[in-house]
This record gives sequence, structure tokens and C-alpha cells, in this order.
Amino acid sequence: MNAAYRLLFTHVLSKMDTERAHALASGVIRTLGRRIPARVTSTFTAPGESLAVETMGLRFASPFGLAAGFDKDAEDIDGLAALGFGHVEVGTVTPRPQPGNPGPRLFRLVADGALINRMGFNNRGAELAAANIAARRNRTVIVGVNIGKNKTTEAEDAHLDYAAAASAVKDVADYLVVNVSSPNTPGLRSLQSLESLTPILRAAREAAPDVPLLVKIAPDLTDGEIREVTQLAIDEGLAGVIAANTTISRAGLRTSSRVVEAFGAGGLSGRPLTERSFEVLRTVKETAGDRLCIISVGGVADAAEVQRRLDAGATLVQGYTEFLYAGPGWAASINRGLARLRR
Repeated sequence: MNAAYRLLFTHVLSKMDTERAHALASGVIRTLGRRIPARVTSTFTAPGESLAVETMGLRFASPFGLAAGFDKDAEDIDGLAALGFGHVEVGTVTPRPQPGNPGPRLFRLVADGALINRMGFNNRGAELAAANIAARRNRTVIVGVNIGKNKTTEAEDAHLDYAAAASAVKDVADYLVVNVSSPNTPGLRSLQSLESLTPILRAAREAAPDVPLLVKIAPDLTDGEIREVTQLAIDEGLAGVIAANTTISRAGLRTSSRVVEAFGAGGLSGRPLTERSFEVLRTVKETAGDRLCIISVGGVADAAEVQRRLDAGATLVQGYTEFLYAGPGWAASINRGLARLRR
């Protein structure tokens, strides 16, 4: 953690409500993207040419990008690109706006470098997200859109929501991600069964046939289920798999069980997921070989971990939770670290 940011986090941000602190940081990043010329920030943060990755017919400036969840309405793309992220995955967006779950709904586990969230796909709808993506200044950063269903939509109609969201953003998204693995929308994870997932993937693909489509899976699936979903992605002609989402497990935490229980339900992200998400990556890779783009996410904290994922078969790597702990220089430091490791 940068020394200046460490002081800010310790004395200001950590004492604020977590969601309020996130909104404050988002506002600063948004202003950075709007007010400071891209040529100025890129001088200090742009990844070196040696880090570029080509996959899914796209060129990523760096293998390291920002996972969905930070920029739900695609408002901060320019600022996030200026900080050095090679791609920005926005969302989760749903066809219709929804407020998400009641607060408080985002909690820090500082001792674990983790978060618990039960946000519930709070967003202002796919159409607004599409307009925000279209209005961005940085036209080179890759933008993925993570799509989900509205809470009020019945499971049997879920494919209609995914199709509607895909259709709304298809003209501005570089790639799309079907999110059926968040634990914070009732019944959503049941859509990972092959019987439920197949029509969802087909509907999203038919709605946006020219946009690479991926599916994001949960780390709580068994290895057998991971293989099944990966094979389905291959059979259905998807571009890739994102492994993995947040977990409902609370195993091995340093934070006291009393505090964790008081926070309540939600998905756990951050460093406690490091090894499980790595295992999921290896299982996906064993099944897919080189037939899919594999994006590894979960517990990624530094350049060494990013490189470990790449060496294990990941095409790209994403992070999110550590961004809140490490501060605005995180992505650029990972890019510099990757360049050093490769030299």
C-alpha cells in the first residue's frame, strides 16, 4: 500500500461506511478521467508494449484489468483506464434499473484483506450504462459488460432478461459476461445448472451475435460442476469463462467469527479466495485447453500473483478488492511488476 494512501485509508476511509467510501473514491476517479488529459496520466500509468495481449479478437494493453462490481453504471471508465487497468468490466447491469438490497450491504474485513457484499445488482439499467460507455473519451481501453437478471424476474424468464441486457449494450460492449454466480440475488446461482444456463447463454448470444460472450462461475461449485459449465461454454461457442465470482464460504478468516456473523450474508471477495480461485482456474484450463479465453479473478493482490495465474493458463487476470486496500496506484504497480518479472 502506498504510504500516502495508507494514511488516508487508516485515518479517513476505514472509518467511513464502506459503501460511502467507495462512492467517494469513484467520484474522484470519475473526475480524474474527465479533467486530466489522457496523455498526462498515460505517461505515468500506461502499460508497456510488452504486456499487450490479443484474445477474443481484441487487443488488451495489459493482461490485468478491473473486475465487475466497482463501476456498476460505467461512469468511471476514463479514470480507471488512466490508472493503468488494461480493461474495465462494468456492471453488473440489468435490463431495468433496481436499487439492490437494503443497506448496510458492503463490509470490510481489514485483517483478511477482504470484503463481504450483498449489493444485489444495484444499477441504473442497461440503457444508461450503454450511453455512458458510448460517451467515454478513452476509445482504446477494452470495456466488458457484465449482465444479470432483475430480482423481480422469475427464474424461468431469466433468459429474457439476459437477452434484453445484451441487446441494450451490444453496440458499445467489447465483450459480454453472463453473471449467474452472484450469491446476492435470490435463486441466481441455481441458474448455473446446465438445464437453466443453456437457454440463457443462447438467448444472450442471439441478442448480441457479434460480441464475444463469456460466463462467470462461482468458486463454490464442485470441480465436476466447473468442468460441466466449462464444457457447456465450449459446446455453445462462447468466447470464454471468468473464474470466479465471490464465495459464500467463511472458512479460514482472521476476522473474529462474531464480527463476520454480524455482517451477515453476502459474497466474500479478496485474499481469502486466492487459492480456491487458483484451483478453479486450473480446473477450467484442464477442461478447456486453449479453446477458451480464461479470465482469472479472486484474491489477486500483486504482480507475482497475476503472473502465477498467467503461467497456470489464464489469458487475462482481474482484481477488485485489493484496489480498495492498495489505492489508486495499484494497477500501474502491477503492470510495472509484470514488466520486471518478464525481464
